[in-house]
Amino acid sequence: MAFPITRLRRLRKNPILRDMISETHLELNDFIMPLFVCPGTNVNNPISSMPGNSQLSVDLLVEECKRIHDCGVSSVLLFGIPESKDEHGHVACSDDGIVQKAIRAIKDTLQNKLLIVADVCNCEYTTHGHCGTIVDGDVHNDLTLETLASQALSLAKAGADVIAPSDMMDGRVKRIRQILDENSLSNIPIMSYSAKYASGFYGPFREAAESAPKFGDRRSYQMNPANSDEAMREIALDIEEGADIVMVKPALSYLDIIYRAKHEFNIPVAAYNVSGEFSMVKAAGANGWIDEERIMMEVATSIKRAGADIIITYFAKEITAVLNR
Repeated sequence: MAFPITRLRRLRKNPILRDMISETHLELNDFIMPLFVCPGTNVNNPISSMPGNSQLSVDLLVEECKRIHDCGVSSVLLFGIPESKDEHGHVACSDDGIVQKAIRAIKDTLQNKLLIVADVCNCEYTTHGHCGTIVDGDVHNDLTLETLASQALSLAKAGADVIAPSDMMDGRVKRIRQILDENSLSNIPIMSYSAKYASGFYGPFREAAESAPKFGDRRSYQMNPANSDEAMREIALDIEEGADIVMVKPALSYLDIIYRAKHEFNIPVAAYNVSGEFSMVKAAGANGWIDEERIMMEVATSIKRAGADIIITYFAKEITAVLNR
């Protein structure tokens, strides 16, 4: 019997050697933890569809940020649930807005030990739940740009380290870059949700952020899940307009987009392992259908293997606990 000369199983037998030649490594500083901040004091509203996650008032959010920092997560992404909403999302532009208050509180307590990324969008702040100003039944692109720019400026002045527009309006990176530069904030980077798809995986997030649209859907501004080349055009435009980091969202069903983005553009790539992807794993784990921890680590590894430099995930604390063992 002729035996093969090359036997790749030789490199898999010994666990030390197996780890030594591993091509993809998860690191503590790969991860960003999304958090939801709400009005009040001592408020902890569990999010039923996202086990382990809650809407937190500013005081409890600061305590959670301390725990996040202590376990090794180096960054958070903030979303706000305001006391009131309006037709345009102007409430998000207030210097006393809920996220602005949270940023200042985190900075006062943790100084610069934790990187704060501020999401910029209007869906949590509008009465209709869409990402901008409605004209004739649809989001008006250019009117919305002004609200987004004002929101970004307010968040940056409050102390946000990174501005992350997630609305998918055309030209918003350029408009935000302009207003930041005009206000001596040219050192603030923009992490743009460049390829954000109109995905069914956002369902649990819309409960968490209270941002479900009251009519219609978001397909006129978020991307068609069938398109890949269009994503590259979106990313190229954002880079041209001044984006410092580009993002693909969701992550798990769009690993091919992450791969293309990393290989076609010489720029850091973030990927958002979104709420629905998180909740499916949690639900299957709770039912004993899968090994939750093993799947969690496999998913994160696949996202990084595809090319992501940054992984935004609700598993961030749990992943770092595994890495710290």
